[in-house]
Amino acid sequence: MQIPSSISTRLQYQHKSLMDIIDGLSDEQIRRQVITGKWSIFENIVHLQTYQHTFVSRVKDILRENNPVFPRYTAEGDPEFLENCSKSTREIMQDMITLRKEMAAEITSFPPTDLVKKGTHPAFGEMTLLEWLNFFLLHEAHHLFAIFKLAATLKIAKPGGEYSE
Repeated sequence: MQIPSSISTRLQYQHKSLMDIIDGLSDEQIRRQVITGKWSIFENIVHLQTYQHTFVSRVKDILRENNPVFPRYTAEGDPEFLENCSKSTREIMQDMITLRKEMAAEITSFPPTDLVKKGTHPAFGEMTLLEWLNFFLLHEAHHLFAIFKLAATLKIAKPGGEYSE
């Protein structure tokens, strides 16, 4: 079993749509909380970048151990997420892109025997590494869509900060 092209392609390129989505926004806009009580674009980006590190660690555990059981991940409970929120957008984006390139190169070269190894997700149960990859990419896509909606809201805002209807 090889990695399906639908997964390998998203693994290599999906995150790159982020640059197109936030193009034209200032750093102030990227960090602005558009919806009270919800993450800003920046916090969503930091979450994607930070969780990518967590995911790499989980992949290593799946390869090393027999069906490891993982705790539920929460960004608010992750000291790295909180620390990274104080970094620049450029630093976060650079780290995210660099790690993804390394991660994609390594994962797309995994032998079929690695792709069927399992790890247990707290909500979705036992999953093969291939299912974990799909989960990771769908989770990322969810946040990219959230960023897309926030960016669209900011782009249609009137200069005074009011939103046009």
